Amino acid sequence: MSAPDNIFPMHDQLVTRQERESLASQRAHAYWMCGLSGSGKSTIAKRVERRLFADGHRVIVLDGDNIRSGINSNLGFSTEDRAENIRRVAEVSKLFISAGFIVIVSFISPTQEIRDLARDIIGSDDFSEIYVHATFETCASRDVKGLYAKAIAGEIKNFTGLDSPFDIPSSPLITLDTENQSVDQCAAELTAVIKSTSITR
Repeated sequence: MSAPDNIFPMHDQLVTRQERESLASQRAHAYWMCGLSGSGKSTIAKRVERRLFADGHRVIVLDGDNIRSGINSNLGFSTEDRAENIRRVAEVSKLFISAGFIVIVSFISPTQEIRDLARDIIGSDDFSEIYVHATFETCASRDVKGLYAKAIAGEIKNFTGLDSPFDIPSSPLITLDTENQSVDQCAAELTAVIKSTSITR
């Protein structure tokens, strides 16, 4: 989707991204967490956010709760709506990156095509893919929101892992295995990776 002819991207900001990064002693970047519903993405993301914030870093989590309840509240879960959901999330992430933030994105993002779309929008230098691994059976056994029971009963269609595919990333920056590691272990592991790649002080 291209911008209308009368819209021009702003290139003459008085405060640059580099100045914002320098002030915060960090490199702005999007850490895009993908995995099945219930794999632990958002729980880990929020704990990492708390750890980084406590150390004085500018960081934000974008996930289904704060995106689909607002800017994307008009979207469903069809293939087309999923793609538009991710497109909008990527554009919002790009804005936060330009403001110097570390952005932790937590979305199922089921196909490689849809994740590549996000990477293209954000830019490959500012995008890292994080895979949160847990099998369908494990996620179904957790079923915190009751979604798996509804999907298995046929009440929810196009449910990822059941009647809609999930493409396992071929080369993520890191894989967090929530079947064999605790949430705290995974959060500590991801925090260490982010600090090694984004923290400059």
